[in-house]
Amino acid sequence: MELLGRRTQVIKLFLVLVLVGLLRGAESRKTMRFESLEYTAISCRAHSASLTEFGGVGDGKTSNTKAFQAAISQLSQYASKGGAQLFVPAGKWLTGSFNLISHFTLYLHKDAVLLASQDMNEWPVLKPLPSYGRGRDAAAGRFSSLIFGTNLTDVIVTGDNGTIDGQGEFWWQQFHKKKLKYTRPYLIEIMFSTDIQISNLTLLDSPSWNVHPVYSSNILVQGITIIAPITSPNTDGINPDSCTNTRIEDCYIVSGDDCVAVKSGWDEYGIAFGRPTKQLVIRRLTCISPYSATIALGSEMSGGIQDVRAEDIVAIHTESGIRIKTAVGRGGYVKAIYVRRMTMHTMKWVFKMNGDYGSHADDKYDKNAIPEIKGINYRDMVADNVTIAARLEGIPDHPFTGICISNVTIGLAAKAKKQPWTCTNIEGITSGVTPRSCDLLPDQGHDKATACEFPADDLPIDLVELKQCTYRMSYL
Repeated sequence: MELLGRRTQVIKLFLVLVLVGLLRGAESRKTMRFESLEYTAISCRAHSASLTEFGGVGDGKTSNTKAFQAAISQLSQYASKGGAQLFVPAGKWLTGSFNLISHFTLYLHKDAVLLASQDMNEWPVLKPLPSYGRGRDAAAGRFSSLIFGTNLTDVIVTGDNGTIDGQGEFWWQQFHKKKLKYTRPYLIEIMFSTDIQISNLTLLDSPSWNVHPVYSSNILVQGITIIAPITSPNTDGINPDSCTNTRIEDCYIVSGDDCVAVKSGWDEYGIAFGRPTKQLVIRRLTCISPYSATIALGSEMSGGIQDVRAEDIVAIHTESGIRIKTAVGRGGYVKAIYVRRMTMHTMKWVFKMNGDYGSHADDKYDKNAIPEIKGINYRDMVADNVTIAARLEGIPDHPFTGICISNVTIGLAAKAKKQPWTCTNIEGITSGVTPRSCDLLPDQGHDKATACEFPADDLPIDLVELKQCTYRMSYL
């Protein structure tokens, strides 16, 4: 009887353990989540993992900087084995700066929010860019971007319109109070890299510039929504900088600075580095920026800017449509620029060119470094409620040449300036432009309204074919 009693107790204990195990299993199954991901990309990956597998906590309070670093470090082993994807689930993921790797995709769920840390200890300090010689905010270095990478191949930052929130108010206040020793961080910066895709994301309140590909090639920026207060300092949208073969398309930008700013280095540093931005396509862009340009070329253009093709652009309540910014001391060139099919509502200027834009890196710039501006083509545009049609000011004894403006109708505002065109030190023609342009751009007549060029050939970036990527994600 005693033995039977012991057996009964053992059986009861076994049943209790089994029941506990079943309950725990049921509990685990309740917290297991599944996601089906489908998106187009330059590359699909053979391996995929979730940030939660590396200790990520999406409560908006816990720092995930180490979780991102650990995840990316672990996934680097797959770089030569089909690449890897890091999935960021729904939640608010507070993080400082982290670095990407080659053959890698960072994917944000539609309800995922990356929150930029306001702890400066989570932002490493980098040396100034060699083509700038100093930081933009301060002479010293710069804080690393939230998402950063250098010397990479085949890197993708994308999602189902997930959000990257820079929590920029903290940085803007520090900037205005002149308390920063280093230049504010950007949201995404990728350097010395090739085959880059940044797509289908919403970027909010960047501390400074939003997207900055620099010294890179074969870059695709698609479906990006960028929003920052219109008074926020230097919150440029997308800044291709000393880059080759870049495509920017289907983006919506509201910012406190230029929506797209094309750059290639600053004064003597940009001249010495000598890396131009060329083969750039910008299409289907919508911009709102009352104090800046829709598309700016410069002012840091000392490495040169060449072969820019922009089309199907909408600007609303924006200071200027197309702006060229340069100065004596910049050197370099802006040439072979083609813009067509722009629609503009409520503008201060439609066209603006400055040959006296200041803001030098230091006092060591070459006073004889004269920028060359030529071959500027604008056509097929309409604008309404405009204060000034154009302000085009070249450099004395070094005029901007080869300016062509055709088939452009500008409706002036009720309180527009009496003189719609201001032109000095420029050379070129107009055709079919209303109101009539200045004498330095003589009218060739409406029968030559298609006079301004726009290339018919495709650039290499236009021939890139995207793949359909499909994943079944399971994670806690």
